[in-house]
This record gives sequence, C-alpha cells and structure tokens, in this order.
Amino acid sequence: MSSLRDRLQAGQFVVTAEMEPPKGTDVSEFLSTARLLKEKVHAANVTDNQRAVMRLSSLGGATLLVREGLEPILQVTCRDRNRLALQSDLLAAWVLGIGNVLVMTGDPVEVGDHPHAKPVFDVSSTSLLQLMAQLNAGHDNAGHPLEGRTDFFCGATVNPCLEPLEPELQRFEEKVEAGARFFQTQAIYDLEALARFVVFARRLPVSIIVGLIPLRSARMARFLNEKVPGIRVPAPMIDALDKAADPQEKGVAIAVDLVKGLKDLCQGLHLMVVGREKNFAILDRFSSLR
Repeated sequence: MSSLRDRLQAGQFVVTAEMEPPKGTDVSEFLSTARLLKEKVHAANVTDNQRAVMRLSSLGGATLLVREGLEPILQVTCRDRNRLALQSDLLAAWVLGIGNVLVMTGDPVEVGDHPHAKPVFDVSSTSLLQLMAQLNAGHDNAGHPLEGRTDFFCGATVNPCLEPLEPELQRFEEKVEAGARFFQTQAIYDLEALARFVVFARRLPVSIIVGLIPLRSARMARFLNEKVPGIRVPAPMIDALDKAADPQEKGVAIAVDLVKGLKDLCQGLHLMVVGREKNFAILDRFSSLR
C-alpha cells in the first residue's frame, strides 16, 4: 500500500511536501493544494495539530488525500492520545488506505492555542514505533491477536544539526531498532553537518529524506537560528539574503543549490512551506527530481 516505500527501496529519489489541515471544516484550499501537489510530489505529510494548534485531524486530512489520489504520510504525535486511541486511529488509517506513518513526540500544549489542554504522552515516539511493529505483526499492544494486521511503512524524525549530536544519534538508533525505516530531518542548510550524520546513518537500513524550508528573507533566517533548535543557517547565506534585491528569489536560488548538494547524501527531499505561501511554486524548480 506504500508507493513511497517501493520507490525508496528501488533507489529512487523522492520528493515530499507538508500540508496542514484546515482549522475548521472548509477543506476547499486543502483539496486545491492536494490537486496541485499530486503532479509535483510523491507523497505529502499531513500534520497532526502542528505547533499544538487544534485543526482537522491528520487522519481526516490523510483520508481526503487518498480520495484525491495523492499518497499521504500520516503524522501521529504522542501528545494527544493514549495507546488505546492511537491503536484505534492507526487501524482506521490502514483500512482507509493510508500506508505511511511518521511518528513524532508533538509540540508542548503550552505553545499552542489551547494552552490549558492536558497533554497525554502515554507512550514515547520510540514506544509508538514499537506499538506499530506489533500491529504490523498482527497483535495489539497488550498481545491480543488482531483480525487482520497492518503493514505500515514506519517513519520518524531526526535532527542532524543538533549540538552535541551524540544524544540525537542514540535516539536515532533506538528508533531504527523500534522499526523506523525512513526518517525526515529538520530543515537543513549546513551540508557539512548533514554529511557527518550520513556517515553514521548509512550503517543502518533506513532512508533519509532531508527537510528544507525555503528562506524568504534574512530576518526569517535569523529567526530560525534563534528560535528553532537544531536549525543552523550559515552566516554567508544570511548575508546573501541581506544584500539581495529580491530576497525571496534569492532564497529559492539557495534552496536549489542546497538540493543539488544534498542529492548524493540522502534519498529524498521534504519541502516545508511556511507562512501564507500556498502555491508550492518552488517545486517547479525541482521538477527533474519528480
């Protein structure tokens, strides 16, 4: 059920993008974006209350993508549901035609729009991967047999630019042992740091899909450096954005150069478009990757 898995196992370079479900029931823009992306990417992540902001569920959004013919990657966080609800949602995802799942811890509720909500965190991201392996093997987390098993292509996240890197490498290896077979990274701008991580990652049976947020200005780059752990935009890139007559176009050019450099280091590109830019036009610059 996972064409993404088939492509990666065949050695193809994949391109994925990220989509936020709407905060409400009007899915017109979400579906319009899906129809656009269907011709530009191999799969699309559907976020799970990203930044702890309440939205249409990732399961609902992923189901809409299946109907549109765009392969979804269902994001599932550990923040909002206990192991009963997580297993129920995962079984529902499988019968609704969703074969890819990306496991995440989830942003703390304090940063979102419901700061007084009670966080759950019944399981960790590694434990959730182990739980999915149990569903794939045909039994639930309590050891009871299932009437029909799943076959999820399980993924997780990794941050190759964290300092010190050793604790992140240990978590990475634990997630691989728990069943993760593809990883999406935090946004990468430092190819040397990525190369150091790849030396370690290549020893393990996983595919690395590198995240990229196109920069729109020097101010945005500085914000990422200051506010987002593990993102490191090098000073020369910030200077180039500062001096550019059209910073947004310069950001696109930087992204294109980064993709040229990372193609030999990883198995795919994950594009994260932030702000109100919804047309994903930058993907046209990567058309040869599709």
